[in-house]
Amino acid sequence: MRLYTVHGEPPAPPKPGPEGWPEPKGRPPVVLRDAFSIWPFLFGPFWFLAKRLWVEGLALLAIGIALALLVPEPAASILVFALHLIAGFEGRDRLRARLERKGLVELGVVAAPEQDLAWFRLVQQRPDLVKALP
Repeated sequence: MRLYTVHGEPPAPPKPGPEGWPEPKGRPPVVLRDAFSIWPFLFGPFWFLAKRLWVEGLALLAIGIALALLVPEPAASILVFALHLIAGFEGRDRLRARLERKGLVELGVVAAPEQDLAWFRLVQQRPDLVKALP
């Protein structure tokens, strides 16, 4: 069973308005798997830059270049590998931090074997989020 975190807009208090008017739709929730990510491990700073994590991507690139230039070869390879391993473990956490900065708070955790079932269980557990789905 895998764990998925659900991020979305915080619940807003009901706004008084004309009766019968539809409520405006919010942004749909984001479901992220909570596990090691192979893509940041393999592609390192390029994955971070592709996900618009500019500071993390540039920092990883700068540290990798500094290790390659300043550390002797056998140790540099091991350190770059360790750097990419850390990127694989931290990649999704950095995505969660970015979502938090954008105003999407963590709404809950869902356990499911795959992402489609995680969405299904999310709708079962939190039907109030259904109105935000596209």
